[in-house]
Amino acid sequence: MMLLRQPLSRRTVLQGLGVTIALPFLDAMRPTGRAFAQGRKAPVRMIAMEMVHGAAGSTAYGIRKNMWAPADVGSGFDLSPSSLQPLEPYRKALTIVSNTDCRNAEAFLPPEIGADHFRSAAVFLTQARPKQTQGSDVYAGTSLDQIYAQKIGDQTPIPSMQLCIENVDQAGGCSYNYSCVYTDTISWASPTEPLPMIRDPRAVFDQLFGVGATAEARQLRRADDRSILDWVTESVADLKRTLGPADQARLADYLDDVREIERRIQKVEASNRTGEPRELPDAPVGVPDSYEDHVRIMFDLQALALASDITRIFSFKLSRDVSNRVFRPSGSTTAFHTASHHLDRDDRITDFQKINTYHVGLLPYLVERLMKIPDGDGTLLDNTLVVYGSSMGNSNVHNHKRCPLIMLGHAGGALKGHLHVRAADGTPMANAMLSMLQGLNIDVAQFGDSTGAMDLNSAGVAATRAEAL
Repeated sequence: MMLLRQPLSRRTVLQGLGVTIALPFLDAMRPTGRAFAQGRKAPVRMIAMEMVHGAAGSTAYGIRKNMWAPADVGSGFDLSPSSLQPLEPYRKALTIVSNTDCRNAEAFLPPEIGADHFRSAAVFLTQARPKQTQGSDVYAGTSLDQIYAQKIGDQTPIPSMQLCIENVDQAGGCSYNYSCVYTDTISWASPTEPLPMIRDPRAVFDQLFGVGATAEARQLRRADDRSILDWVTESVADLKRTLGPADQARLADYLDDVREIERRIQKVEASNRTGEPRELPDAPVGVPDSYEDHVRIMFDLQALALASDITRIFSFKLSRDVSNRVFRPSGSTTAFHTASHHLDRDDRITDFQKINTYHVGLLPYLVERLMKIPDGDGTLLDNTLVVYGSSMGNSNVHNHKRCPLIMLGHAGGALKGHLHVRAADGTPMANAMLSMLQGLNIDVAQFGDSTGAMDLNSAGVAATRAEAL
């Protein structure tokens, strides 16, 4: 390994004609001498994902059949009956928190009854009760990701990014006198500041790499039909002359990833411009019709951004409440929202579980990406907290009890993983999120409706599972 007299700054970038490409962590960025001997702890990243409509495993039948949470707490759990089965190869990085509730998504007053879908997204990462309004006076709470961004966001070029898969920015108000903003985002910079989410992978790519200062400049560059890497060739050559062989190989792999993601986005755009009928005719041209392809491109963009320290925090909304998209690769041909209203029939709950399993089955793609990217003395997965869950439980009756929640990654050592923690009945999900914040060294004693921090590294005493809702 080549050690520079002065370590290469983490803020070093490749530049050329409006293009700015940040670098992954390289050996040349390690401090030398005494500082190197002492080492530096890698920063902890966060990806917080919401999947709507709860889970089949939150029903009485689903609990008995372990359709979400395993039967056993601790590390000896069996994932095979559950929708978490696709995560079996990654159980050492998996923390399951079961049997927690999102009470602030429930109806408190008669006018709020029936509006669960139009509150849920605003509750998931805030664990706060949204104000019922269709005006501009929206009010929820500061979300988990944004509390973390307020602590570390100034250390990266982009403090945080908010991504989504389905359409947002609906015209007018949504149902039951709740503003559409409550269903359009899961990130809140403050109780009155919902943050917009980006659906188009092209828009994400351009924001990450500063491709053109204006929309016109970006369009002109794309019309030139060249990769952004063509604009930074000289900068790459200059940098390579200062790097050792290992760093040169790491840089080459990283730039190959950038080029490959850009190529895939270009391919989607070309396909969507042919005039052929689209499954999603109103979607931006950069959005694939395939749900799985869209999610994977977004995962790749997130992994790339974390590797290059452009940002350390993402929120990712994987669906929109009352979405009736059909996920045929799941084995179910029932529309998503329709499937979630399974009438508590065993056969229909089983069909709904297929969709839950399909969604969870997309996560290994991200986990593999994070595992393969070196970061400090470990990998990105070691230094990332991935949160996945829903603030709804049994969607058939719109309740918010026994909501699905898992974590992946070790959060810089804050999470041991390989653990199923089952909370006592009535425990707020906010307790788990409070513990996440404290594990990220956030000095906070209260989050949402939390009643105390939860030990996320010990199974504790298994609570008796409810057999009826």
